[in-house]
Amino acid sequence: MIDAPDFILFAQHGWADTNEEISQLATTLVTPKTKIIAPNLGWLKTWLSLDDLLETVETSSLEIIEKYPTTPWRIIGHSLGGLIWLELLNKHPKWWSKINSLVLIASPVGGADIARIIDPLSLGIGIAKDLGKNRRIMADRVTKIIPTLVIAGNIDNGSDGTIPVSSTKLSYAHFVGLPGISHAQLKNHPHVVEVIQKFWQTSPSPALFEKDLPSILIERLQLIPGMTDAHPRDFERAQTYLTFEKGVSIRLWTNPLNVLHIFVANEQEECLYAGFVGWIHSDALNQALEAIHQDYYELVIHGFE
Repeated sequence: MIDAPDFILFAQHGWADTNEEISQLATTLVTPKTKIIAPNLGWLKTWLSLDDLLETVETSSLEIIEKYPTTPWRIIGHSLGGLIWLELLNKHPKWWSKINSLVLIASPVGGADIARIIDPLSLGIGIAKDLGKNRRIMADRVTKIIPTLVIAGNIDNGSDGTIPVSSTKLSYAHFVGLPGISHAQLKNHPHVVEVIQKFWQTSPSPALFEKDLPSILIERLQLIPGMTDAHPRDFERAQTYLTFEKGVSIRLWTNPLNVLHIFVANEQEECLYAGFVGWIHSDALNQALEAIHQDYYELVIHGFE
């Protein structure tokens, strides 16, 4: 490796994994002038606490800054690996000017629903506490400045088999969905390589989108304490709570365990968003729905009967 690489590529694996496959992805992507940093966090340690994982990646980053203080960075994180980097970038805003791009692959920024099921009362059961956390506010702060690409797989009309597609999407990130590719396959799939290379070739910049009513409603719901993005499979069970102009609607469904689910639909009766809150956050959801009703009263056509 030459003394002055063109880029530093940080490639971070996720939960219940090692760095083998993410390193293969990084090697496929780079030129000989790029230096790859792919810390192996240890399969077992990824089940325990986020703090130790953050310390390992942070130490590697500080060592690189000392050795190559002016070399730009590219960052790729798969699943938990993406969350680790969001945490570190939020902690170190001085690093932002060094970063050419951030790629989050199947990272549950809105919180992993499987983690919330394992730890519904937020008791701190292993890594579930950290995987179930909603990091959207943190992510928005970072991705408003750092050009970011989100990649998600979709094998069952709503998830990659592990992470709901909706939990990966961000307000200020470019998004690419890859049908037929599972969570594990996303670590080094050829289509992922193609998407990242295309993103890098376009001189990436932060994504800014004009927000319509559905996106505004979805953002408000996602910021409710305890809200977790979910699979839309139960959309057809839900009853309409509010209908707005142009057919946009909010719908509710309570499952047999008395867990409250919420959906946003468009005028074509298509589900745009699915989420749920646990028992301890049901009141917060109900209060938020009342506030939405009041704030958009002039747009409401039908209320819940």
